[in-house]
Formats: sequence, structure tokens, C-alpha cells
Amino acid sequence: MRLHFDAGLCVRAKSKSSNCTKCVDVCPSSIQIVDNLPSFTPSTGIQAAACVGVCPTEAFSLSDFSVTEFFFRFLASKVRLISSGINVPCISVLSVEHLIALALASDEAICLDLAGYEKGSALLGHIRTTIEEANFILSSFCDKQLETNIVAIPMEAQTFMPKQEEASRRDFLRNASLKGAIKQKKAFDDAVNARMLQQFEIDGAVIAKIKNKQLPDKRKILFTALKRTNAPKVFEILPQEEVSFVSQKHINENCTNCQICYRVCPTGALSSDSKFSLIHFDAMLCVKCHLCHDVCEPDAIGLQSGFEIKEFFEPSQRILAAFNVKRCNECGNYFTYTGAGKEQICPRCMVEEEEAFFLHHNAKKMRGEE
Repeated sequence: MRLHFDAGLCVRAKSKSSNCTKCVDVCPSSIQIVDNLPSFTPSTGIQAAACVGVCPTEAFSLSDFSVTEFFFRFLASKVRLISSGINVPCISVLSVEHLIALALASDEAICLDLAGYEKGSALLGHIRTTIEEANFILSSFCDKQLETNIVAIPMEAQTFMPKQEEASRRDFLRNASLKGAIKQKKAFDDAVNARMLQQFEIDGAVIAKIKNKQLPDKRKILFTALKRTNAPKVFEILPQEEVSFVSQKHINENCTNCQICYRVCPTGALSSDSKFSLIHFDAMLCVKCHLCHDVCEPDAIGLQSGFEIKEFFEPSQRILAAFNVKRCNECGNYFTYTGAGKEQICPRCMVEEEEAFFLHHNAKKMRGEE
């Protein structure tokens, strides 16, 4: 089993300003940042592959295991035990979103087997934290909870998951997508030396992929699982620091409408209108990658102190900021109009006009006309 990395999906590939280190934080012995992108030795630490579970945009994957395929096979089976080496390479490949969706989609309680993990290890701590967050969020709107087991599982219980019809998987994900069908991910070439550090570069194909706004499969799955769940009578507000995969934001008066935040947003959670006069935010598209915060020079974007569970059941697109815009007399593009200097042209054309005037003035001086 090999670890694959799709640079076109990585948050760090979208901007050199990105400070995302989730994969490194969960697996510092196997992954390092080289030239602003994660690099790793494919044969090291793959048994855990915790990076697959924590990556907000699903840039990491395994050659012989698909978390999405597992989700459907598991639900189609009668087994309600998730155990390392039996039906998953490691429980850490499952994100909080996967665990919540599994709990909601299953009619019976799901048990996660922790017996095979070393007590006090960082890996076990990470898995427990993931399960605790999933249960904390579940408790805010339903009575379902994930169970854990620390006793070795008998051999007769170690049953592999039966295969499910491919059509069912496609139908489920088609419904889960907010914008339609799934986009198939492209894997990097698997023929690498397992003992060499695998590094990645941003080429033309990666650049083309970076420009796409793509919602991770795990969010599509969660979204559909929530749509099939009864909404609570009262919507709770959870502390934002207790929710790792989604957020709500606000923008303060420091915003200059530079447009960078919604241009680099990997999922389209941040967007604008055709005149660039508004900044919209859709919480259910946010993967909390923090990229919009990292690229915002005036530090105008902030996290709300709480996340409203109402967004799970009644997702909305909110206006975070509105601007006065005007069409430039020179280039015809819209620009943010402050009214301070009664601007008629955009800042870019203004700079070009000043440069042209400067060059013209110098040319006249050299000819002795001034």
C-alpha cells in the first residue's frame, strides 16, 4: 500500500502564503515541507496514514484503500465494528466528517476498535481526539454516539466488508454533491522508490487543477447524511475551537476588496458577484483550511466565536462585506470606489497612467524640451 499526494488539491499549492501543516503535525516523522509542498517517503508511516484523514481537501490518498468505498461497503454490511487491519488500514484515515456521517447513516451503534494501538502513543491520542470531536458534535443535535473498544476482537468477528454495487455509490455521491457529479481525482505515478523522499512540483496540469473549486468527497457524504437526519428543535452554537472541519467567518472594516481570499478558496466557500461588489460565505463549503486568513494582508477575516449547528440543516450563503464599485473609464473593469478622490479609473490604470506620465516627462527632459 502506497501513499499518494495530489498537489493540485493541496492548500499549500494554491498560495505560498498558506501556513497549513495539518499533515506534518499528525505525522512529523514521515512528512516534511519541501519547496512549500508536503514531501514524504512512501514506505514510512503508511500503516497509519493519518494525513489522509486530516487533510481538509483530500490531497492524500492510499493506493489500495478508498475511504469513500469503505463508507459504502461498511454501511452495506451487517458488521458495525471498525478495526485496523480488518476493514481499515488504520482508524486515523477516517476524518471527523466520515465518523459523523457513518454514525448518522447507520441504524445501529458503531464501535471503533482501539485495542491494537499503543497506550499513550500520539497516534492513539489523535484517534481519540477525532472520535471525541465527532461525538461532541453528534450530541448537539441527536442521541447517536460512536462507541470504542479496547479489548482484542475475536477472530470470528473479523469479517471483511462485502462489495456493494457501484451504482449505489455513484447515486449517493451524486446526491451529496452541492453542484453535481463527482470529479475523479488523479493519482500521481505510483512507480517510485519506496526508500526515496518523494517530492512534488507545480506544473501546468497542477495549475489547471488548482483553479478548480472542488468540494471533498467527505463533505458531500456528510452533507447528504445530514439531509437525511431530522433537525433538532433547538439549534446549539458550538465553540469554534471545538469544530475542526468547518467554520463561520466575519470580515471587518480593514478589508480592501483585493479579491484574493475568494480567488484562492479551494472549495468556493468564499465567492463574489459579477461586479466584485460583495463577498459571500457559505459555511457548509468551508473546510477550515485557514487559507483565506493566511493570504489576507490587512488581517480582515476572522472566525466567529461559535459555529451554529443550524448551518448543518439550513445551510445559507451570507454576505460578509459589501462595497461601492464603479466601472473604470480606461479598462472597463469594476473597482472599489471610495469616493475620496472622485476616482474615474481603477488603481491599476492609475499606476499605469502615472508611469506613462513619468516616462513621457523624462523623455522630454532628455530631448531638452523642458
